[in-house]
Amino acid sequence: LLESIGIRPRQAEDGAVALAAFEDSDWDLVLTDLMMPEMTGAELLAAIKQSHPHTSVVLLTGFGTVDVAVQCLQGGAAHFLTKPFRNDEILNVVMRLGSQILARREPSAGGARKMVAEDPSMRQVMTLVEQVAPRPVTVLIEGESGSGKEIVAQSIHRRSALSERPFSAVNCAALSDTLLESELFGHLKGSFTGADRNRTGLFEEAQGGTVFLDEVASMSSAFQGKLLRVLQEKVVRPVGSSKDVSVDFRLIAATNRNLEALVQEGGFREDLYYRLQVVRIHVPPLRSRPKDILPLALHFLVDATQQCLGPDVASPEISSPALARLQEYAWPGNVRELENAMQRAVIVCQENRILPYHLGLEASGWSKRPSAEGKDYAEAKASAVEEFQREFVQRSLEASAGNVSQAADACGLTRAAFQKILKQLGIQREDFSR
Repeated sequence: LLESIGIRPRQAEDGAVALAAFEDSDWDLVLTDLMMPEMTGAELLAAIKQSHPHTSVVLLTGFGTVDVAVQCLQGGAAHFLTKPFRNDEILNVVMRLGSQILARREPSAGGARKMVAEDPSMRQVMTLVEQVAPRPVTVLIEGESGSGKEIVAQSIHRRSALSERPFSAVNCAALSDTLLESELFGHLKGSFTGADRNRTGLFEEAQGGTVFLDEVASMSSAFQGKLLRVLQEKVVRPVGSSKDVSVDFRLIAATNRNLEALVQEGGFREDLYYRLQVVRIHVPPLRSRPKDILPLALHFLVDATQQCLGPDVASPEISSPALARLQEYAWPGNVRELENAMQRAVIVCQENRILPYHLGLEASGWSKRPSAEGKDYAEAKASAVEEFQREFVQRSLEASAGNVSQAADACGLTRAAFQKILKQLGIQREDFSR
């Protein structure tokens, strides 16, 4: 169950074995039964809090020992659950505590974005990052827009010997040739309209650091030739100057297009292509790395809470239906779309609980189900109606705190008709009760 949300769990058959596991690793979270032979959950809690006070402990207890569990909360336990418990209860508690753990770690990241690699496909990427980072070679990162190519580039930089030096990023698609040349090579005052002062280019400012060029496929053929000269000779000529300037930098490039195909079509210089792709790293789209979805969502949830609500505010809980929606969605906008969805959810959710429609994904019309393309009119209409019904009844249930009669009345439906819609859509009234 915990592995399904990207957690790496370890089992211990008793309290002594659990304590011994702390000799090998610092554990973020412990879930323990309260009544156990040899060592009780309360004794295990006390031992963990003495040696590892930052570890969160959740107690699982039967109805008859709730009083003891409450005493354990006073002794430092993070939460307790009574048996029998539901899977979504476990997941919600673990994800809430996980958000708090991430929030505590966030300040130590130095402002850099975290690279989440729980899915096997992203662990392969991470392995390549670890291998290439210490070596001063040029790297080409390939992947769809929004898949996290710049995060991979930052990870390479942080793990290299250049980590204390600058990391500068430029989107080549956003600048004309003249502005791109000025940005990278620098310019002299008066060299073109608007050049009211001398400017040092990023290649020179890097001082041995990393320059990240995103969307290199958008560069013109003429500029590709200029970049090739810089890579070959490690000199730049500022715009308007007649003198070369020596530069020292590591280049990481990225593209959302197939450069090899562009070379064959004559749209990209072959010699520059081979200069850029000394090491190639392909970042898979989010739909191809399902085990990263929930860890990324939690990471963005913490970020969004801190940015939108304040650093001391607890992150909202993600409801079970919202978790299912995150997993079933196709993410055409990749990681960037997931980040936007979590920001929206934090802003619009009520009662500190994120429901599916808070994510704002239904309106886009994208899901893992077949798209409207290839459907006939009736199928496309049925799909649109279902999405409308889903959001409409979810809003009504949230407003009524899961009271079906009140929700049906607000919708102008009979209770029977409303319940029929819930059954058709697989929506559980209990998910909306407070």
